[in-house]
Amino acid sequence: MYHRRTGYAVAFVTTAYLIVFSLWLNLFYPKSEPGTVGFQIMFLVCLYGTVLGLAMIFSDRASKVQRKIEREGFEGWATVRSARPVRKTRSGQLTELDLDLMVPGSEPYHGKVFYEVSRKHLPRYTPGQVVTIFVDPDDRDRILLFP
Repeated sequence: MYHRRTGYAVAFVTTAYLIVFSLWLNLFYPKSEPGTVGFQIMFLVCLYGTVLGLAMIFSDRASKVQRKIEREGFEGWATVRSARPVRKTRSGQLTELDLDLMVPGSEPYHGKVFYEVSRKHLPRYTPGQVVTIFVDPDDRDRILLFP
């Protein structure tokens, strides 16, 4: 999950909502027909909820580069040579992985990756384990790991 992007999306939508609400309060509320204020407030709250939900959905999407690699990349596998924890994060730990990478149709090669491993997937990234990867066809150094 992309918690930082989700937090920014919530902050942005909430700030925009407060601006729209203050504009409504100062410009439209004084001129509103009697009996319609409740419906207007309900509309503004529903609009906020809808836009907030959409923003959270879009903030959790993979980046454009990651989607391109998933769509056009070559599937392969990597054998973990070593996994060195760098620091703990909220959802797991940032780990430096030393990998032997293999993509069918090309020579095997070696690489190091810093990857945030969730707690439930920590056993998958121990030395000797094999993980699925996707490699960018334009740049072999760009890879995606899949637990």
